Amino acid sequence: MARIDYYLSVISPFCYFTGTRVAEIAKQNGADLVFKPVDIMSLFQRTGGTALGDRHPSRQAYRFQELARTSKKTGLPYHAKPMFFPTNPAPASYAIIAAQDAFAKTGEGDLQALVFFLLRACWAEQKDIAEDAVVGDALEAAGFDRGLTFTGMLSGAETYVRNLEEAVEAGVFGAPFWVCDDGEMFWGVDRLNDLDAHLKGDL
Repeated sequence: MARIDYYLSVISPFCYFTGTRVAEIAKQNGADLVFKPVDIMSLFQRTGGTALGDRHPSRQAYRFQELARTSKKTGLPYHAKPMFFPTNPAPASYAIIAAQDAFAKTGEGDLQALVFFLLRACWAEQKDIAEDAVVGDALEAAGFDRGLTFTGMLSGAETYVRNLEEAVEAGVFGAPFWVCDDGEMFWGVDRLNDLDAHLKGDL
């Protein structure tokens, strides 16, 4: 079975616009999808990226246009300037990691739904995904124990750090970023069709 490592940031609007499509692509192609939340700011620092607030005004202006266009193309509503952005991405990231571990043991819950619910909370629902209650609601809605916000904190923190190191080693420099087990890499929501074509053997 092919494997796709999905490096994501829970505060990335483009990860939000990915919706649930990457999970659908993985399922259609018989691939195993592994979610790897990363600290995007640390990733930028390690790979030559620039924090949003430090980018030239022309780059920031283009980003707003691109967000609006991507929202229309995906049909996903969003706020250009969410009330709670940026926020601490660690609690939501730890929850995803803990939920993935729980799923591996029980087969219960929907990981892609959890990721999407957290991203939607930030970009469409004006919620602070650094708050335990918001993370707990997302866990519960996706079929997981909301208590994972606490019980998975230690292992989540350790894996979160490890994910960053693995991302840098794999050549990842942004999010959403997908790395296939054959070494092929795809960056950005606009590369989902390419990912699909590659898994089908067409690209």
